[in-house]
Amino acid sequence: MSAIKIGNREIEVDDDGFIKDPNSWDRDIAAALAATEGVAELGDDHWKVVNYIREYYLNFQIAPMIRKLCKETGFTLKYIYELFPSGPAKGACKTAGLPKPLGCV
Repeated sequence: MSAIKIGNREIEVDDDGFIKDPNSWDRDIAAALAATEGVAELGDDHWKVVNYIREYYLNFQIAPMIRKLCKETGFTLKYIYELFPSGPAKGACKTAGLPKPLGCV
């Protein structure tokens, strides 16, 4: 088990860097997790994706399918990869504070 330090807090993460307790997530943690995925700064479009993924997860206890993510945000899959170079499953879900999605390699 690993941990990342954000300010004066230590947040437990799994071996792939996903936080263990989604309830400990906040915007500072999101920014730190995004940085581990090559996203230096979270802009409005990043937050639109992150907030949608997080809200969906809190309602259904699963990450949204890619098709639904694109439809609901209005972003193409190509653009989501521009926002999160490691992809929606790894980069965006990690930034949103979700557990590692099933099927995410």
